[in-house]
Amino acid sequence: MLLQVKIVSAEKLLHTGEANCVVVTAENGELGILPQHAPLLARLKPGQVRVLLNNQPESIFYISGGLLEVQPDSVTVLADTAERADSLDEAAAIQAMKQAEEVMQGKQGEFDYAEARAALIRATAVLATIRKLKDIH
Repeated sequence: MLLQVKIVSAEKLLHTGEANCVVVTAENGELGILPQHAPLLARLKPGQVRVLLNNQPESIFYISGGLLEVQPDSVTVLADTAERADSLDEAAAIQAMKQAEEVMQGKQGEFDYAEARAALIRATAVLATIRKLKDIH
């Protein structure tokens, strides 16, 4: 038995297909969803969505946050923004992380600490997703 998986962002349908397992980063930690999982709604943090199907390489996506809906035979990720991990820009993520850290340390005049912290969390999640992709290749 397989799960039907959809990953949707505000801009587009990013992925649709089958999976044996889906792994997401929820607010309370990482969740692994298998077929026949109990129905569930959860908020997602910036991080990875990993889609695993039999002996195929896992598909990895980055989402900036969103919602997860699980039914016994399907998983839907409604992401604020989402990208395939192989299309992420590592240099841009490193620069965004450095910039957010500088703002949080007060090196750039007026700032919104919460915005800088959110930017740092997103950049860190992008880098973790890129590193995970490199680990499996």
